[in-house]
Amino acid sequence: MSAHTTSMRDALYEAPGPRTKLLTLIGTIVSLVLVCIGLALVIQQFRITGQLDAKYWAFYTNMNTWRFLFDGFLGTIKVAAMAAVLSLALGVVLMLGRTSGIKVLEIVCRVIIDFFRGVPSLLLIYFFYLAMPQYGVRLPPFWMITLPVALAASGVLAEVFRAGVNAVPKGQTEAALSIGLTPGKTMFKIVLPQALRIVVPSLISQLVVVVKDTTVAYVVSYPDLMQNARVLLTTHDAVVSVYLVVAIIYILVNFAINQLSIYMARRSGNPIISRTTENPT
Repeated sequence: MSAHTTSMRDALYEAPGPRTKLLTLIGTIVSLVLVCIGLALVIQQFRITGQLDAKYWAFYTNMNTWRFLFDGFLGTIKVAAMAAVLSLALGVVLMLGRTSGIKVLEIVCRVIIDFFRGVPSLLLIYFFYLAMPQYGVRLPPFWMITLPVALAASGVLAEVFRAGVNAVPKGQTEAALSIGLTPGKTMFKIVLPQALRIVVPSLISQLVVVVKDTTVAYVVSYPDLMQNARVLLTTHDAVVSVYLVVAIIYILVNFAINQLSIYMARRSGNPIISRTTENPT
């Protein structure tokens, strides 16, 4: 079943009138002109400082450069994939504790969720990198970046799962209990499968945040895409070209993840809130 698409405008505001449409068009044109002028000034400054010279771009003709970046990209994917798996598992556990009906457990899980949601992942990375070794706990760089990213994401995912559980009609739970299912079986056999179906697009979208959080892997000297890019920058002194190429790679990865979330939303029959009234393609 195809998902019904609601425009972001219709979801948040009333339909604009002719005057508002005209003002929006004028504002858009003025903004585009200002952006183009700003880009032109930036490019001109790069040209003046020599960052557009051929020597800062010629090393991309060497396959070793792309192989080095690809190795870093694989490192990023490994961290993001492992962090995603761990955060999903921990998110489910925290959600179950938060909705267990056991007061003490609910309070503990709520505190943990709020803590991981509120603490920046970079601070958690510094804790694993600087604080834990003082107590004799030394982890490989892979885990010093993966665990903090997973913990930071688990708090958000726990709330996503809880929203999915709350979105399942209460009649489903009441019907399951009325035929003799225990609360545990009701959750795992009736409620949780439906909740997962509802929140799958949101879970996939959260992967964008996980991928972005891996960009600070240089703190622990883990060879991810950003760390390898810093090596290239130091070797060739090519700030603009290196960061531009890496930015494009991250944009393409996150765009692919976003498209995957839209595809999953269509497959699950969930509404898609897009920027236009047309179905995203």
